[in-house]
Amino acid sequence: MAARWSSENVVVEFRDSQATAMSVDCLGQHAVLSGRRFLYIVSLDAPFEGHRKISRQSKWDIGAVQWNPHDSFAHYFAASSNQRVDLYKWKDGSGEVSTTLQGHTRVISDLDWAVFEPDLLVTSSVDTYIYIWDIKDTRKPTVALSAAAGASQVKWNKKNANCLATSHDGDVRIWDKRKPSTAVEYLAAHLSKIHGLDWHPDSEHILATSSQDNSVKFWDYRQPRKYLNILPCQVPVWKARYTPFSNGLVTVMVPQLRRENSLLLWNVFDLNTPVHTFVGHDDVVLEFQWRKQKEGSKDYQLVTWSRDQTLRMWRVDSQMQRLCANDILDGVDEFIESIALLPEPEKTLHTQDTDHQHNSSHGEEEVLKEDPPSSLLEEKKSEQLGLPQTLQQEFSLINVQIRNVNVEMDAADRSCTVSVHCSNHRVKMLVKFPAQYPNHAAPSFQFINPTTITSTMKAKLLKILKDTSLQKVKRNQSCLEPCLRQLVSCLESFVNQEDSASSNPFALPNSVTPPLPTFARVTTAYGSYQDANIPFPRTSGARFCGAGYLVYFTRPMTMHRAVSPTEPTPRSLSALSAYHTGLIAPMKIRTEAPGNLRLYSGSPTRSEKEQVSISSFYYKERVILLYHPEVLQMEFQCLLLKFF
Repeated sequence: MAARWSSENVVVEFRDSQATAMSVDCLGQHAVLSGRRFLYIVSLDAPFEGHRKISRQSKWDIGAVQWNPHDSFAHYFAASSNQRVDLYKWKDGSGEVSTTLQGHTRVISDLDWAVFEPDLLVTSSVDTYIYIWDIKDTRKPTVALSAAAGASQVKWNKKNANCLATSHDGDVRIWDKRKPSTAVEYLAAHLSKIHGLDWHPDSEHILATSSQDNSVKFWDYRQPRKYLNILPCQVPVWKARYTPFSNGLVTVMVPQLRRENSLLLWNVFDLNTPVHTFVGHDDVVLEFQWRKQKEGSKDYQLVTWSRDQTLRMWRVDSQMQRLCANDILDGVDEFIESIALLPEPEKTLHTQDTDHQHNSSHGEEEVLKEDPPSSLLEEKKSEQLGLPQTLQQEFSLINVQIRNVNVEMDAADRSCTVSVHCSNHRVKMLVKFPAQYPNHAAPSFQFINPTTITSTMKAKLLKILKDTSLQKVKRNQSCLEPCLRQLVSCLESFVNQEDSASSNPFALPNSVTPPLPTFARVTTAYGSYQDANIPFPRTSGARFCGAGYLVYFTRPMTMHRAVSPTEPTPRSLSALSAYHTGLIAPMKIRTEAPGNLRLYSGSPTRSEKEQVSISSFYYKERVILLYHPEVLQMEFQCLLLKFF
């Protein structure tokens, strides 16, 4: 083991540990590194002074390890190995297995101690069961939750003692331990496997999921059909967890190269770029947890364990924490300003009622002065990732990657300027938001120079934008991004109609439906080279009908081909053009006597060339045979006897 200090972090190397899991205790004093042969207990106050070992005899690696999060049980931690969970007791510098939990029939994928009850531990497994254990009675689980698929992650809710979430491939199930028969909610979260699951520290309804599909999604499980926000990444995301301060999120990516930096800190209200990158690890970060703050300290410490066999402690100072903070005070001031702009009720009263109204509502005014900020703070706290509550939040959450669109936003002036380029046209628009927006107050839209579209097109666009914004603000929802998308799609539609009208002077000027693409007309006699992808109609085929008969059609067996390749069946309609050049002649039938059919081939005459068509490859006499499956079976047996 070797250790070195720097201004930013502490690095401790465990070259021979081969640990696959790590956990930090709730007191911030110890970290456990779980390997196949030993459990390493590291003192975080003096990591360079040595460590203690707990030997274990198992051929299985430890899949998950976690200390009990309660101070009174801080000396207990649980470690899962294959189908069992060992409960360790660490006290006075020595540790031992106190008890073992056995109940799963397949490998245990994850475990989590309850946030509110120190005796409860939940485990998930590939065997499709989620067990809740009471460590006072370890003979069997107290609650069993059953799902159709194996669970890879399980996490207790941080605000609701009865709620927990599990991940199953790309889906998430929300459970209430009091109703174990079925999940209370179901989220089709990702198309690939979910690697990480974390509940919001301040809201019981919001959680984050990280997946193999290169994304982190934020959910309110009360609205399971639509995620609140998404963090797109270039590589799979191994873990994503909220920070204990402000509105931060720490993610661990799966780097394509070993030396890529994969540990990132984000502000959940601005997911365009990370606010900080933790540089130092040379390989994938396997686990990261936060150490408890010391009394009087404003700094946090992030403890990470990597596949490069190093334990690092990163100092996150107050300046870095501010990068993750949401400007709540600005939102409160904005809310107060919007209230101040409303007409004062005293001015609308009669003079004789003014004094009475002032005296009776004096207490209510005091409440109004205090309640809006506190209620707004609670609303923001409970909906950290919900719908934007202020214009500044809406601007920070908007997707500015819409094609051909440039948006300049000014939250202080409550306005934004939108520039759209489409073909040879340019639209520039000023959008102003009233103080009450989005509560039944729609923004105003105004075209400014340089705008090159016609007045008719301007009127249509304004009507569409006004209707779209009104539909949103009626439900107190933000409308800027939907309006931007409507603006782009309608402008492209108008430009396409204009281009098609200019190319076709006989088209109707106010045509709403764009004209269908025109194709070369195919005559009955000759094909076109543009029909190279259109197959030639079948000249034979077979199908089983509903009555069990085999129906097939083909040319009569008496019609044998002449010297082959001169008369092939065309592969596509465009091949008919070859017959017009006289290179290939279609097969013809001459009837010399009843029932006597003979084929001939050769270069057709001029009159025959003009008569070449699709029908030249079909005959008036068609053979349609019906075979019952029993007849087919008898004929097949006779055929076998004939050959063998």
